[in-house]
Amino acid sequence: MLRNEGWKVNHKRVHRLWRQEGLSIERKPKKPRSKGDEKNACHVREAKVVNEAWSVDFVCDQTEDGRKLKILTVVDDWTREALAVRVARKMGHRDVAKVLGRLIGQRGAPSFIRSDNGSEFVAGGLKMTMDEFGVETAQVAPASPWQNGRNERLNGTLRYELLDREVFTTLMEARVLHEQWKKRYNEVRPHGALNFMTPSAFAKHERLRGAVYEGDVCSDSH
Repeated sequence: MLRNEGWKVNHKRVHRLWRQEGLSIERKPKKPRSKGDEKNACHVREAKVVNEAWSVDFVCDQTEDGRKLKILTVVDDWTREALAVRVARKMGHRDVAKVLGRLIGQRGAPSFIRSDNGSEFVAGGLKMTMDEFGVETAQVAPASPWQNGRNERLNGTLRYELLDREVFTTLMEARVLHEQWKKRYNEVRPHGALNFMTPSAFAKHERLRGAVYEGDVCSDSH
């Protein structure tokens, strides 16, 4: 506009003066539109067998010096096994993809992975990685944590039994204690929803039952 009026100006100087006068416009980044749906809620879209559905979420804490701890938890919806309790200072969708990819390599791919609408879970990069494994990413409705209830239950137990009782001095200490807690949760602690079996014992029972069932089907068909 200045040039159109005949002024000879340097664009850098004009830009500096423009900002000093508070004329710049702050544009807030657009948030990705939620793709969540209540049809993906755990009480609607229920798992029926081992390794059919995993639920993921984050819980946060801190070390003694006030630095943040971000904890990714992954649970098998049917067996209630804590598949992963990954502790780091920060985690994005690439870190989530690495943890899930490692689990898929160890256990095989689930049919779908349930999550909320956090940026780490709705990122296109994570979806592309899961698509490569043939795994659907299923987000629950926005602001509806109860729809991801299997993981909410796990995180609540984690907070009650560990986070609210321990002061972590270092990241390494936090990782060690979380792994110890995961082992106890899976192998020692009886779970009310599993007729007071441990998640590991229930998972073993279900896998054996599935193998027997498949054997019966094969025998009948033979």
